[in-house]
Amino acid sequence: MTTAEASSARVDFWERSLRGWDIAFYAMTALAAVAAFADPHGTARAVAAGVAFGTLVTAYTLLGRRGARTGDRRLVAAYLAVLLVVTVVVVTMSAQGQVLLFVAYSQIWYFAETRTVGVALASLLTVGVAVPVLQDVNGGTVELLTTIAQLALALAFSIVLGLWLTQVAERGEERAALLERLEAAQAELAVTHHGAGVLAERARVAQEIHDTLAQGFTSVIMLAQTAGAELDAAHTERARDRIGQIEQVARENLAEARALVAAFGPTALQDGDLTDALGRLARRFEAETGVHVEVRGLADPDPVDGRPERPELGKDTEVVLLRAAQEALANVRKHAHARHVVLHLSAQSGSDRTGEPGEPVGGHVQLEVVDDGRGLPVGTVEGVGLRGMRERVRAGGGSLEVGAAEGGGARVLLRLPVGGPAPDRPTPLDEPDRPAPRTTPSPSTGGTP
Repeated sequence: MTTAEASSARVDFWERSLRGWDIAFYAMTALAAVAAFADPHGTARAVAAGVAFGTLVTAYTLLGRRGARTGDRRLVAAYLAVLLVVTVVVVTMSAQGQVLLFVAYSQIWYFAETRTVGVALASLLTVGVAVPVLQDVNGGTVELLTTIAQLALALAFSIVLGLWLTQVAERGEERAALLERLEAAQAELAVTHHGAGVLAERARVAQEIHDTLAQGFTSVIMLAQTAGAELDAAHTERARDRIGQIEQVARENLAEARALVAAFGPTALQDGDLTDALGRLARRFEAETGVHVEVRGLADPDPVDGRPERPELGKDTEVVLLRAAQEALANVRKHAHARHVVLHLSAQSGSDRTGEPGEPVGGHVQLEVVDDGRGLPVGTVEGVGLRGMRERVRAGGGSLEVGAAEGGGARVLLRLPVGGPAPDRPTPLDEPDRPAPRTTPSPSTGGTP
């Protein structure tokens, strides 16, 4: 702690404890005055004692107390000088005035800025009082030694008590300073967390808008362009069908917007399970683009053993899978120029596999989207949609692979855990997504960015 910090801490200490010290000073000074006036040594000494005590009280009120409140060292030094002189004078005039030593010692340690100053002033006061006291000793060597021992004991007790009280006060100041810094750090951390939460919520809302409203508006634009072309070609019935599709997409977008505002889940999952939602998504995609979408859901029989796959999927897992399917089909619409898309939703239990590092012991659910379009061009950079999909999957503890499909086209493979993570193994959240094996597409292939 620097000198300036120590002085500031001392002023704070004075401010908080000044009322108690006022009461203690005035009470102890009154007791010392009564003891001094009770000494029968005549009126002159009583008047002198009264003047001395009046000077001490006045000095404390005008100098010591004011210096304590303002931190003015000159006022404090002046008061301590008056305190030492008055104490020596009172003790010299009356043996009963030694009661004032209790006031003087306590005041010295209260006002002393450092331990060294406190020890020096206490020693100086003891020496000043010892001179008249020892002069009044008339009982020989034994009484002299006894008086010296008493004065030395009083000085030692004063120093020990003063040092202990000073240490207690300083530790209290340190704890107060630490508490202030802790509160400031907590306030700063709360502001930081609030800012991070605001940014995270903005990112979440932006991703939701991209996955729902933006894709719906894209469909509206493409359907409107197609309807315009049909009208130009005088295909009125086809144009009417496109307008109906535009109305349907707009209604779905409105429902998504209301659900987003109300913080509900996707509207597609409110009227059925995930397989039903994927089926409706595929039918709408076919109607808008003419691309055939083959959907195989969890309730369909497994081609190997014929058993239906029905794992218990949480709502969060269903939302991630549905958004991934929407984004994959949106990329097929924009980039693939495909004629056929396979959307395969499957599940595998943890009891049927030996497990690999990072695999959940409860198995996983898998969504695979494969198209027969142009495939992935060389140097393809992920856009906002795929980055958002990857973040959703990573947050759910799964993995995402985007690559070329066998025989051309693009393949999106998403895995999410069903159940707890394997013990003593890192979860996918602790590992970066492993990119799909890169293959060089043929010139006739494009893909899903």
